[in-house]
Amino acid sequence: MRIGTVIGNVTLSRRLENIAGGCFLVVAPQSGEAIRGGAPAPGEPIVAYDEISPGLGAQVAISEGREAAMPFQPRSVPVDAYCAAILDRVEM
Repeated sequence: MRIGTVIGNVTLSRRLENIAGGCFLVVAPQSGEAIRGGAPAPGEPIVAYDEISPGLGAQVAISEGREAAMPFQPRSVPVDAYCAAILDRVEM
C-alpha cells in the first residue's frame, strides 16, 4: 500500500457494468521524504478506482496489483489500483 495525493479525476464515456458506482482518480504517489515535509517528489501519477470520494488534494492510501481487485470478490474486475482510505494525518 502506498500514500498519494489526489491531483485530478478521469471522465469516462463508457465503463464496464462490473465497476458501476465509482469513479477514477489521478493520484500522485508520495515518497517518504515528501510525506515527512521535505521537498515534494511525487512519483509518476497513476489512475485509481474510487468509491469513497476524496477531494482534490486529499491524501489517500492506494492498494495496487492483485490486492486492488480484492474488494470486488467474487466479481472479476479489471482494476490495478484502488483508493482504499482517505488519510486524516500521517506520522512518520
